[in-house]
Amino acid sequence: MAPEARIKTFLKTSATALCAGVVALSSFSLGAEAARRHYRSHHHHLPHLPAAPPRALPYPQLPLPFEISGAQYLPLAWADVKGWSDDNHLAAYKTFRASCRTINAQTGASEPKALAGSLNEPCRTARSLELADDAKAKTFFEDNFAPLRISRLGEPDGFVTGYYEPVLEGSRTQTDVYDVPVYRRPSNLFVRGYKQDSVSLPNKGPVYRKIGRRKLVPYYDRGEIEDGKIAGRGLEIAWLKDPTDLLFAQIQGSARIKFEDGSSVRLNYDAYNGYPYTAVGRILIERGIIPREEMSMQKIREWMAQNPDGAKELRRANRAYIFFREVNLSDKDEAVGAQGIPLTAGRSIAVDKSLHVYGTPFFIEGELPIESERAKTPFRRLMIAQDTGSAIIGPARADLFFGAGQEAGRVSGRLRHPMHFVMLVPKSIDPSPRAARLPVPDPRPSEKIAKLFPQTDPAKDSSKDPKNAAAAVKPDETSKAGAASPAVPQAKDAAIAVASPVPLPEPRPNIKPDREQRKRVNRRSDQQ
Repeated sequence: MAPEARIKTFLKTSATALCAGVVALSSFSLGAEAARRHYRSHHHHLPHLPAAPPRALPYPQLPLPFEISGAQYLPLAWADVKGWSDDNHLAAYKTFRASCRTINAQTGASEPKALAGSLNEPCRTARSLELADDAKAKTFFEDNFAPLRISRLGEPDGFVTGYYEPVLEGSRTQTDVYDVPVYRRPSNLFVRGYKQDSVSLPNKGPVYRKIGRRKLVPYYDRGEIEDGKIAGRGLEIAWLKDPTDLLFAQIQGSARIKFEDGSSVRLNYDAYNGYPYTAVGRILIERGIIPREEMSMQKIREWMAQNPDGAKELRRANRAYIFFREVNLSDKDEAVGAQGIPLTAGRSIAVDKSLHVYGTPFFIEGELPIESERAKTPFRRLMIAQDTGSAIIGPARADLFFGAGQEAGRVSGRLRHPMHFVMLVPKSIDPSPRAARLPVPDPRPSEKIAKLFPQTDPAKDSSKDPKNAAAAVKPDETSKAGAASPAVPQAKDAAIAVASPVPLPEPRPNIKPDREQRKRVNRRSDQQ
C-alpha cells in the first residue's frame, strides 16, 4: 500500500476511536449524574447548603435617648404648652430652688432613672440666681429645660388627685374624750435591709415583728392594733377624739395636732405595718353605699359618723396601719415631703418615686373643681416633684399638695381628674436630637387585620381590668410618703373582650452541617 494510503487509513481509524471515546465518556458522566440524582431523591440526608443570612429585626437594638417605663412622650415647643406664659414662674422657681438644696448636697452615684443626675446642672445655675422677677424666672426654665409631653403608654392624659395636712384636736394624755392613740414606730418592727432605728422606713414591701433574736412573723394588722396589741408600751405620741381622724391622718401621711393649752405637735410618716392599703371609698362604692360620681372625703366622713359600727368594720377592712414621728416644725411651716424639705402649697406634687427624680418640674394643665364641687377652674401651673405616695403609680400621675386645714382638705378631697402633663427635661439630655436618629417604625396594620389578629400584652396593667375599675382610689384616700395603697385605675367601667394573643412565628433554626454525612455522599457519588 502506498504511504499516502496508509496515512489516510490511520487518520480515519484514529478519528473513529476518538469519537467512540467521547461518546463513552459522555455516557459515563450522564450515568454518574443520574446516579447522584437518584441518591438525592431516595435518601433523607442532603448535602449541606449555605445557611440563609439571619433576618434583620425591624427595630435594631439601639440605645433609646430617653426612657421611662410604661410612658409615651412627645417633644414640644414652648409655644405649644398651653397656659405656659400665664403662670407665676417666680413662685415655681422658688419651689424648684428649694429642691435644689437637697440635689446640690447629694453625693455618690446618680439614681438609675431617666433624669438621673441631670438636674444638678440647672440646680447649680439656680444656686447663683436670686431672682425677683417673673420674666427672668420664665427665662430660666426656658433656657435650662425642654418641654416633653408625657403620659402613660396608650393614654392621652395623665391623672391627678389632691392631698393636704389635717389639723386635728388632741390631748397629750388619755381622757374620756380623747381615747384614740397615735402611735410612734414600735421597737420590734423590722424591715429587711434596714436597721430598726433607721430615720425612716419604706412604704412598700414586707414588714415583720421580731420575736427574740431570730424569729420574724408578720406585724399586727389594723384590727389587732386597735384591739390593743401594742398598747401600754409608751408608744403614744398623742390622743385623738375620733378614729376617723386618725385614719385620714394616716392616709395623708402627716398631721398637726393642737392641744387645749395652745401648743401643738407636727407628725410625719415614719413606718407602716406591711399590709397593702385598701381604699375605704372603693368599698363603699362596691357596696352601693355612695355612688362613684359623689365620692369624696367628706362623704366618707359623713357616712362613718352616722354608722359607728359600720365605720369600725370599714376601717378594719384596710389592714394597713401607719406609725408617725414628731418633726420640729412651727405652725407656719408646711409639711415635710419625702424629699426632706417643706412642701409648698399649690406648687409641690407627689410622684412615682420609682420613675421620677425629686426636683423634676412638671407643667400640669386642665380643669379642676377648685372653687366648688362642680366648678371647672382652669389649672395651668408649673409644679415641682417633692413627695411620693404608694398610691401614686405611673409616669403621668401626681398628687397636688394644697396645704393644711379644712379648706385644703375640702379642695383636695374632690380631685380625681385627667390632666395634661408636660415634663421639663434638662437640656443636657434633651431627647429630640438623638431620637431623630432612631429608625421609623413599621406602618400600623389595617383596621381589618388588627381585628383579625389582635396583639394583647399578658402583663398589661391590672388597672385596665374592668373588675379593678371599680376599685378606684379616691383623692381623699391617697397616702403620702407612707400608706400603702394600689395604683389608681383610669379605665372606664365598660366591659372589654380581650382576645388571646396571637403567637409570633418561630425564627428559622440554624442547623449545623453534618460533615461526616457530606463525606459519605461524596464518596458514594465518586464510586458511581
